[in-house]
Amino acid sequence: MHDFFDNAISQNTPNQFVKEFDKGIQLYIKREDLLHPEVSGNKFRKLKYNLLEARNSNFDSLLTFGGAHSNHIAATAAAGKHFGFQTIGIIRGEELENSREKWSPTLKYAESCGMKFKFISREEYREKENPEFINKLKNYFDDFYLVPEGGTNELAIKGCAEILSEEDKDFSFICSSVGTGGTLAGLINAATDSQKVLGFSALNSDYLKDAISNMVDSSHWELILNYHFGGYAKVDEQLINLMNDFSKKYKINLDPVYTGKLLFGIFDLIKQGYFPANSKILAIHTGGLQGIEGMNRFLKKKKLPQIEY
Repeated sequence: MHDFFDNAISQNTPNQFVKEFDKGIQLYIKREDLLHPEVSGNKFRKLKYNLLEARNSNFDSLLTFGGAHSNHIAATAAAGKHFGFQTIGIIRGEELENSREKWSPTLKYAESCGMKFKFISREEYREKENPEFINKLKNYFDDFYLVPEGGTNELAIKGCAEILSEEDKDFSFICSSVGTGGTLAGLINAATDSQKVLGFSALNSDYLKDAISNMVDSSHWELILNYHFGGYAKVDEQLINLMNDFSKKYKINLDPVYTGKLLFGIFDLIKQGYFPANSKILAIHTGGLQGIEGMNRFLKKKKLPQIEY
């Protein structure tokens, strides 16, 4: 298993040049989406040490949490299939249990990888970190290795620190989207003192800054809260148009939940003069493209433009 992860990472994810703006500001994007066709981007990094720990501790089952469109659910299911783990997904939304026709492409894909589901109410889902609730799940499923929602824990942060390599030290800004904060924490831990790490929140939430602060010791980072478009997985026509234009110009697909908002925010901050002259910016592509099909179904219902990919 270790060889699989090391061999994939040793290929190095390329830093693709995007554009040079006024005042010598340069933008590159790190193609973490190319790490693996099914376990891509930051999910690959987050799962690496967790799966190694599960195997070393003789677990044969993985249990985790997520919504119907979760990148983490899809990646955990795929990794479990690849490495021979049974996988269990605790899915938010009990209404889905007897409504298979309402299943997202993500759930159908995870099931095809062998993942078993337990659908629970949104109220019960809030208990996902409660030890009593976890014990109930262990009584129901027998023992399992627990991977938190979004995959963020100390082992995930360790894996995400490996996103940056020696060749990335000449960038003045490292930029990433933020969900649970684990990826950003890993980047902060790996960045040099001369680099500033910017996290672009995908959530309309104030708790993230404190959560990230508890994961890191450094202060050379900032959480940007202005580009969540109303909340998690919320989109509008302006965002979709930017994503489609970006894909046509640079041959890089973005996802609407994370990387689309990240690039929208970076472009806007450049216009506002946030970045000093001659800044060299590295944006991290965290994957997540599996969710586009489900988002396009939603956009079609809302009579909004489709994401082209």
